[in-house]
Amino acid sequence: MTETALTYSPDQAEAHDRIAEALQAAGVDLHGGSTTPPREGKDSIMAVIGKAGSGKTLLLAALYRALEEAGVDIVSGDYEGKKRRDRRTLAILAPTNKAASVLRMRGVPATTIHRILYTPVYDPEYEKIAEWLAGNGERPEIEALTETALDRAHAFYQTNKSIPGALAAAGLKGSDFITGWKRRDEPLDIGFVDEASMLDARQLDDLKEIFPTLLLFGDPAQLAPVGGDGSMAFESLPDSSKLELHRIHRQDADNPILDLAHALADPALEFHDFERMIEEAAKRDERVQWASRVEVDLMARSPVLVWRNATRIRLINAFRNVHGAPPDALLEGEPLICDGIELPLKHRKKRLDLEARGLIKGAQVIYLGPGRKPGFSRLHVMGAEDPQLSAASIVKIEKPDEEEPFIPFAANMGATFLHGAAVTIHKAQGSQWKDVQVFAPDLYAAARMGRSEAGQPLWKRLAYVAITRAEERLHWVVRNRLSKPEHALRVDDLRTRPVPLTLETGED
Repeated sequence: MTETALTYSPDQAEAHDRIAEALQAAGVDLHGGSTTPPREGKDSIMAVIGKAGSGKTLLLAALYRALEEAGVDIVSGDYEGKKRRDRRTLAILAPTNKAASVLRMRGVPATTIHRILYTPVYDPEYEKIAEWLAGNGERPEIEALTETALDRAHAFYQTNKSIPGALAAAGLKGSDFITGWKRRDEPLDIGFVDEASMLDARQLDDLKEIFPTLLLFGDPAQLAPVGGDGSMAFESLPDSSKLELHRIHRQDADNPILDLAHALADPALEFHDFERMIEEAAKRDERVQWASRVEVDLMARSPVLVWRNATRIRLINAFRNVHGAPPDALLEGEPLICDGIELPLKHRKKRLDLEARGLIKGAQVIYLGPGRKPGFSRLHVMGAEDPQLSAASIVKIEKPDEEEPFIPFAANMGATFLHGAAVTIHKAQGSQWKDVQVFAPDLYAAARMGRSEAGQPLWKRLAYVAITRAEERLHWVVRNRLSKPEHALRVDDLRTRPVPLTLETGED
């Protein structure tokens, strides 16, 4: 067992040992730090399940480090080295950019499921640089690049381990070295999937085709995927393949947000009792705020979490009104949520380009201003590895009591967006923000309706997901009021290096 196992709780240690046994059967020895070539017919799938604070991420990170120390190569979404018969690989995935970025901020090289399902096709000349950086080839001589440019690429890769980032440091654009994208047609090896509660059956089937050894990490108290049967992907596994973790008190001690999340497991707890707990926690600890209004300045970077669509639409329009946003245009700094990509089949390559850069359904985006072509927008995709791009956009702003959304501007085709100042709790799954505002009147409405999901009151599941989105501070908003902004919308806090990407050849 690796050194990190010394900090394990008993159930984490048991889960680690069970996973190590499965990996050893697949040819990866964590104890001895060695690998053997992959064997056919040894497929396995397991799930590590546990509520917030149970140590799933700590276990995932420790297993990643142990696999890397054993000589397993990490496959990222931006480049994959040439195949070797004896090569063992690991890919760490999450359903959304935001969920992947949460892992990356903790030192785990995660990417999205989509970036693994579709792989980039590199220009052969520049692929020589990628192979050299990845340690699979000699330093190349590239006519279009100086030795100094190659040195910059090498220095960047030593600290960031990103092939596109290193090539950008050498002065290249993505359109120079990535010629297209293709659906993966060959399986990989070992896959870790975080936030597995968000997986639907189709995604799980896709992952099982790609990874002979698959390990899911999920929270059974989250909300099930919208449109499904109310169950989660890992629930269909046999009990022998599910490893359950419990709360690790020494690691999340003195965390009032997790205290509140775990209190929801009490079947006797009613909504009013829970609100009294929040009010008392707010008196003791500033990490819990009993808020009499929505703070509009927080909405630009972390949406208010609501249950009802009507509440979401009202809050969005209040946010725009208080900032003086015109009805026919967006202000720089307005938040958006990607609602999909509308492109005909002949533009499939451009769809893959946009999706690979982070514009997948549910992605959180900040509007940076209009592009150079009509209907194009400059965007910052929150949590993406290379976040800034320009794309044809269709922006829809829903209005209260109106069936059709208002469209301030639109391209004929491209990425579609809804406003992101408020989102439903379902769409917030997989994301985390430093400050999270939860609109309590909506949860009270769910409690009064008496609805249940998977045998638990719906309001409790909603409350659990909503409050565990908060990394540092929870704002429990109890009144339908909005503050005035203390400053105008801003974009200067975002990384400013633009990476153009359009639906036409060349730059926007």
